[in-house]
Amino acid sequence: MDVCKSMHDFNRLKDKEKKLLERFIRYAKVETTSLAYSQSSPSTKYQWDLLKILKQELFEIGAEDVTLDENGYIIARIPPSPGYENITTIGFLAHIDTASDVSGKNVNPVIHENYNGETIKLNGTEIAPSKYPDLKKYKGETIITSDGNTLLGADDKAGVAEIMTAAEYMISHKEMNHGPIEIFFTPDEEIGRGMSKFPVEKVKSLFCYTLDGDGEGTIEMECFNAYSATVKIKGNVIHLGNARGKLINAVKLASEFVQMLPSQESPEATDERYGYYCANGISGNLGEAKVELLLRDFDKTNMEKRIKAVESAAKTLELLYPGSLIDVSFKRQYGNMADYIGKESLGIKLLFDAVKKCGIEPVEKIIRGGTDGARLSEMGIPCPNIFTGGYNYHSREEWAALCSMVKASNVIITLVELWANSGK
Repeated sequence: MDVCKSMHDFNRLKDKEKKLLERFIRYAKVETTSLAYSQSSPSTKYQWDLLKILKQELFEIGAEDVTLDENGYIIARIPPSPGYENITTIGFLAHIDTASDVSGKNVNPVIHENYNGETIKLNGTEIAPSKYPDLKKYKGETIITSDGNTLLGADDKAGVAEIMTAAEYMISHKEMNHGPIEIFFTPDEEIGRGMSKFPVEKVKSLFCYTLDGDGEGTIEMECFNAYSATVKIKGNVIHLGNARGKLINAVKLASEFVQMLPSQESPEATDERYGYYCANGISGNLGEAKVELLLRDFDKTNMEKRIKAVESAAKTLELLYPGSLIDVSFKRQYGNMADYIGKESLGIKLLFDAVKKCGIEPVEKIIRGGTDGARLSEMGIPCPNIFTGGYNYHSREEWAALCSMVKASNVIITLVELWANSGK
């Protein structure tokens, strides 16, 4: 069977597009914000709401071995077609949580059918082609946004909907030959804990793909090396009326520490392959304060330099304020998946082939961030990232193009058949 041809037909069938759209809208409305300070897994109880919905839907579409464990991880399987049992098992992965940068509560998706190519007006904001030129490519298509009060949640509920839609298609079309397939849905990716308790020992896949990219055609095989740092500052407290020469204001030191970080190496001042320091939290009082930092770099050697720079800044501040105590601790969050993904591997070749067969020009990009795929790659299962058709993640200006979402599902299905044919 010519899957690409059949999937182009699939792409034109409005009832199928509507089914994918309905699925995405339904998922987007479920609050799933993850929270970094929580110690539970998932980090928020409302992530369970979507996880339970997905577990039930996987049963309903005919997936097998569907499990939802105590930490919020879903694993489901699609058994191979007869005669394809020995084909390499591959997996597809997406996360169900959304970022806390913008509210994900009471998301109200807005469908803009036959988009007119002009600025989309939302509550308190707008999405203008002059600012976001990718919009221009979708004139006449269906665009989905929030109402402007929240994020949309295409990161990564678009990926979830695309995997579910592809899975339903493959299960219902018995004429399509394929090997063993696994589906994984994870919590807490947005706070860097998406793989912290992932039951990798239960995984049979030898190669996997995340559906967590953005613009149409994007393939991502490289991401940041990532560390977090916590700077704890102890000052000296005394009545402010008698403070001269005695007070060491921990809040002031925290502020000065942040100012010591090079402003030209911040997220807002860098792009492409340049890394950064980001102070993403300050808390405390006169006696004690804490600064939370994110360190990002594509190069391991540069990351080591960043760690030493933070340590040096802390020591310098301590010397400038005798009597203060400053402690810095670091936590590795994830590594650059380029170190674990073989760019010449069969799984990468088939990915590029699948995108091309679906009439899309592949666009190789680096990720200025990370994915569950980066962590899974470190665990020994290579996991590059595929586009979802979403844009402007983590913002009230987030939007997704339905036609690109459908194409992402097409790529999944085409990939599965290419893997099946590769073993014959």
